[in-house]
Amino acid sequence: MPPENVKTPAGELPPLELLRSFEAAARRLSFTLAAGELHLTQSAVSRQIQQLEASLGVLLFERRHRALVLTEAGGVLQRAVTDSLERLRDATARVRAHAAPRQVAITTTPGFASLWLIPRLARFTGSHPQVDVRVSATLDVLDMERSRIDVAVRLMPIARGLGPALFEESVMPLCSPQLATVLRTPSDLAQLTLLTVDYPDHGEAPTADWEPWLKLMGLEDLRMKTTLRFTQYADAVAAAVAGQGVVIGRLPLLRELLREGRLVAPLGEGAASLRGYFVETSRRAASNRDAQDFAQWLREEAEAARRG
Repeated sequence: MPPENVKTPAGELPPLELLRSFEAAARRLSFTLAAGELHLTQSAVSRQIQQLEASLGVLLFERRHRALVLTEAGGVLQRAVTDSLERLRDATARVRAHAAPRQVAITTTPGFASLWLIPRLARFTGSHPQVDVRVSATLDVLDMERSRIDVAVRLMPIARGLGPALFEESVMPLCSPQLATVLRTPSDLAQLTLLTVDYPDHGEAPTADWEPWLKLMGLEDLRMKTTLRFTQYADAVAAAVAGQGVVIGRLPLLRELLREGRLVAPLGEGAASLRGYFVETSRRAASNRDAQDFAQWLREEAEAARRG
C-alpha cells in the first residue's frame, strides 16, 4: 500500500519537482542514480517518490532487493511525464531562441571589410534594424563552425571557388592625381615609391599583388626607387591617396575612389588576377534567416556594383 498522506485532489497536478524526480528514477530504475543526476541526496529522492505515491494513492515502484521495478501505474505515469517534460523542453528552447538577439557573424579580409563592405553596410542594417552584424576582418581563414561564423567572403583563386564569384578581381597601378603628372609610362615607375603589403604569415612576396600586372606589361624585373610596406592593404591605399607612392589597385575594391577622383589609373590597362571573392555560408546559417538575407544582400550589392 502507498504511504498514508493527503491525496492530490482530482484534476490537480502534483508539484513539478516530484515529477522530475520520478522521471529520473523511472528512467534509471535507481534512486541513487537519479539523486546524482538531480544533485540531491538518495534519501531526498526516496522521500519525494513516497510523497508522489501518497498524493496519487498508488505505488509507482516495486522495491525489490537492490532493484526497482515500475508498477503498471508507474509505467503509465512514466510515459506521460516523459512526453510532457520533452514538450516543455522543446517549447522552452523555442521561446529562448525567439527572445535571443538576432545576429549575423561574418568573416572576410581586412581590405574587403574596410574598402567595400563597410561603406555599404548601412544599407543592410537600415533594412534589418533589429539585426546585430559582427564583422571579423582577418587574413586568417577561420573555422566557421568553431568560430560561430554565419557568412564568409573569401578571396581565392577562381579555379578553387565554389559557385559563382561575387566578382572577379583585376589589378592596375593607382596613384593620386598629383603623382599622375610624373607617371606617364610604365618605365616611370622605376622613379617612384612602391606601396605594398607584407604578408609575413602567408608566404607571399611583398610584390605578390603586383605580379599579374607586371607580367602583362613585361616588367617582371621592375624595381621601384623606394618601398613603403604596410600590414594592411587599406593603409597602403590611404598612403596612395595622400600622394606618397603607387599602389596596386585591386578592383572592384577601389572603384569608388576612382569614381571620386581621389585615385587615378594613369597607365590604364588592368590585368586579371585570376582571383575572386566568393560567399560561403556555414551549417549554422541554415537556421538563421538573417544570415541568409545577408548573403543574398551581398550578391545583390555585387550585381549592382557591376551594373554601375
